[in-house]
Amino acid sequence: MRPVEFLRLSWRSIRGHRLRSTLTTLGVIIGVAAVIAFVTLGASLQAGVVGEFSPDDGRNVYGWAADPDVEGGPAAGAQPVFSEADLEAVEELEAVEAAYGYATVGTQAVSYDGEQVAQGDGLVASGPSYVREERLAEGRQFETGEREAVINPAAAGRFEENVSVGDELEVTLLGGATTTVEVVGITDTNEGLSPFEGFESAPRIYVPTDPYYAEQTDGLGIGGEGAGESARFLAIVIEAESADEEAIDRAREAAVGYLESDASDAGELMDDELAVTMQTSTELLAQLQDVLDLLQNFVVGIAAISLLVGSIGIANIMLVSVTERTREIGIMKAVGAQNRDVLGLFLAEAVILGVVGAIFGTALGLAAGYLGAWYIDLPLVYPLEYVALAIVVGVLVGIASGLYPAWRAARTDPIDALRYE
Repeated sequence: MRPVEFLRLSWRSIRGHRLRSTLTTLGVIIGVAAVIAFVTLGASLQAGVVGEFSPDDGRNVYGWAADPDVEGGPAAGAQPVFSEADLEAVEELEAVEAAYGYATVGTQAVSYDGEQVAQGDGLVASGPSYVREERLAEGRQFETGEREAVINPAAAGRFEENVSVGDELEVTLLGGATTTVEVVGITDTNEGLSPFEGFESAPRIYVPTDPYYAEQTDGLGIGGEGAGESARFLAIVIEAESADEEAIDRAREAAVGYLESDASDAGELMDDELAVTMQTSTELLAQLQDVLDLLQNFVVGIAAISLLVGSIGIANIMLVSVTERTREIGIMKAVGAQNRDVLGLFLAEAVILGVVGAIFGTALGLAAGYLGAWYIDLPLVYPLEYVALAIVVGVLVGIASGLYPAWRAARTDPIDALRYE
């Protein structure tokens, strides 16, 4: 019997039992759709997270002191051990271009032009080069020791009238004290500028650690004398001379060597349980991507169970079909059909069910992935290799599920089949 004849007879049988055939393919459709939808959302999430950081911070190394066994994101378990004197000493190291502290300053509210909005942890204190020039849409970087700030578009647009370069904001700190900042720049993005800030879009105001963080930690109030002498940082940023891997390693080793030595203020506070960790944003994001990959594989594994259920459904229906068509099989063999002809007929039917399920499942999965990425506001990424794999698996499910029923049909004795009622 020719392959075209196999397909014609199989399709006629499927059309003759439309409801049964639809329910049979439903397991494959749901399984393939679930796999494609989840891998699409996973790839979109990775693109949304990893894509927030452009390569222009490639020479930055982010550091903190914590128990090495503590698990978590950047600065997990960090202790405030780094002094301003430590950072000045590190910056003088030959392999280091710049070094500065990183901290958030607790706030209650921000006011502009008589309008006040609530904002907690609204100030991000760091060094001038933390806000890179290429990330500025307007203005310039702030300067150390000045009451200046760079804000992002989300912070600029929180008021009835947008904040512009040259405007002043009044910030209410925790405890009720107020201070003013002059806006000298606006960034081109609402996302965080480093792994320390996280990945979400939020209103942010970037200010120099001196005077804002130094004054807060000293507890002397705004403008107190002696500010900055006792300020300690949970996290620091080291800039290598270039983004070259060797340059980054030299800067990292030099900084860690000094900070863990007895010559540093940090070394005096660190005990055997603390160690300085320094990683680039690429290394930090690689750790996160590993977690995302693990999560995606876990979810896809659960979705793949649907394909297993679908394969069982196809095998079950095909066995029922063999029983229902026992007499038909006997007639086919009586008029000269060989075992391979019967095998091919039932196998073709199972393959058609698998192919149809894979096609509809792919369409449904792509649509679900698109809607999910749109709803969560993620960049849409279709991992084509997974889409192709899901289609192939769907077809293979049909073939594997139909093998035993087809073999059983081919082994049917024609005499017994003709006498079957």
